[in-house]
Amino acid sequence: MLSLTKIFHFEMAHAIHGYQGACKNIHGHSYELHVTVTAGEENRQYIPSPGFILDFKELKQVVSKTILETLDHKLVLSHSYLNDHTAVLPQENLVTWKVEPTAENLLIYIVQILYKELPKEVKLVKLKLYETKDSYAQWVNDLPFNQY
Repeated sequence: MLSLTKIFHFEMAHAIHGYQGACKNIHGHSYELHVTVTAGEENRQYIPSPGFILDFKELKQVVSKTILETLDHKLVLSHSYLNDHTAVLPQENLVTWKVEPTAENLLIYIVQILYKELPKEVKLVKLKLYETKDSYAQWVNDLPFNQY
């Protein structure tokens, strides 16, 4: 299968409510997001003009507008966390979620957004989100193209 991947970087802080380790406190990460798409079914023929599955610039615009503008340089906290830490509420860059902002839940959020925003002829294949340089969560689409 022919696919393309674009890599994005963003800075975000979070805390994990109910966790007993250091991540229970507000802290930040330099995230690296890999977004992989395809045109669908296996095809060994050349792609007609202009020859793209999706222009890298278009993928960058979609991800920048819908994901990066929402998460970059933000503090993402769950309602549960905020119920116990009300002093954080006045933060200008605060984004609140119903769920904990783990790498796994960030990927689920990104999948939900990109499903709506990518052109219909493009299939989201894989997302890889590095929380640190050696730790990442990954989402892989295992649905056939016509069930996407």
